[in-house]
Amino acid sequence: MNSAGSQSQQDVIRVGQLEIRYLQEASGGCQLGCFELRVPPGSNVPPPHSHSENEEFLYVLEGTLRHTVGGETKDLKPGECRATPRGVAHGFSNPHSVTARALVILAPDTIGAKYFRDVGAIVNAGGSPDRERLVAVMGQYGLKPAAPPAS
Repeated sequence: MNSAGSQSQQDVIRVGQLEIRYLQEASGGCQLGCFELRVPPGSNVPPPHSHSENEEFLYVLEGTLRHTVGGETKDLKPGECRATPRGVAHGFSNPHSVTARALVILAPDTIGAKYFRDVGAIVNAGGSPDRERLVAVMGQYGLKPAAPPAS
């Protein structure tokens, strides 16, 4: 996607198999953030989490993305969208056969591209990611892992 002017391959942030390309970070009085998210089939994805400082809006561009908000799971296809209120646990996955691509808008954007770079440094280091370090980084940016579902 080249609609943001000087976006290039160098702007792709890799977190494991996921690709994040920030199109707009909060700055200059604008509090919105927007990024493109690519999720290949069967990718390792972040654990369900919540953030109390912002809302999230997800719009699927290609493929099908499985999206859970507050315990309700839906498979979203191109043109479908879903919002996550502040403080509500949410997550996503791609158990389907083609790469999913979505636009994610954060209001306000309290994490920015730096969050994904910091998480990528841990996830991409090789071996099993250090869960304690991941949780610590999530906390620095106001993300809280959701409690595991009751069995």
